[in-house]
Amino acid sequence: MAPLLTLDDLHVAAADGTPILKGVSLEVAVGEVHALMGPNGSGKSTLANVLLGNPDYAITAGGIRFKGEDLAALGPNDRSVRGLFLGFQYPEEIPGVTMLNFLRRAIGARKDFDISVLEVRISLMEWMERLGMDAKLADRYLNQGFSGGEKKRNEILQMALLEPDLAVLDETDSGLDIDALRQVSEGIQEVRKERPDMGVLLITHYQRILQYLSPDVVHILVDGRVVESGGIDLVEKLEREGYDAFRAGGPEPVVAGTAR
Repeated sequence: MAPLLTLDDLHVAAADGTPILKGVSLEVAVGEVHALMGPNGSGKSTLANVLLGNPDYAITAGGIRFKGEDLAALGPNDRSVRGLFLGFQYPEEIPGVTMLNFLRRAIGARKDFDISVLEVRISLMEWMERLGMDAKLADRYLNQGFSGGEKKRNEILQMALLEPDLAVLDETDSGLDIDALRQVSEGIQEVRKERPDMGVLLITHYQRILQYLSPDVVHILVDGRVVESGGIDLVEKLEREGYDAFRAGGPEPVVAGTAR
């Protein structure tokens, strides 16, 4: 079976030509959770944006394949319809658009058929209960007036209803207190129970979320390169020694944590 996601020596530059990613290679298989960790400025959020087709970045070498398909020619909508999901680090507020109406449109586009308001509301209420969310939020404008924790749980709610094959979660843990972090992490696990084949690429520079979500593979991204990939022991090393232990001449990048 082909991997869900393959990054092959991916090089990416900003609009002004500044290189940001400098040869990233990894694979995410069906049902796997991968943690991509790195300090601020290492290129983590750039990678998330490139995966979903943000036009502010250009692939200058290498490529991205999703379920065996080259993504280079596909825009954000086409990638989303094919089963890619991005959970934003800073979810946008959209005045005038209720969460219910937003999800109805998004689910219809994902499944390529119209879905009734009643169907969406039933699924929405079910998942809001499972995620411990206030049902009143369904009729509020998307993220407007939501707390930081509510916005992040709303991202997980969208992930549940859109049923992606691969979820890219860009620093979903940022700005959360201990209780909100636990709730968001439990929400991710609840969705994975429903969709065990869904792959997850969790982008973070904290270790604390990995106390709740145990990754199959951990990748350390420093200065635009994956300098090391492996198991949970890398998180323990990071806890002891910090990112400085990975900065100076780390080992060759490896794919999916296996030695070459």
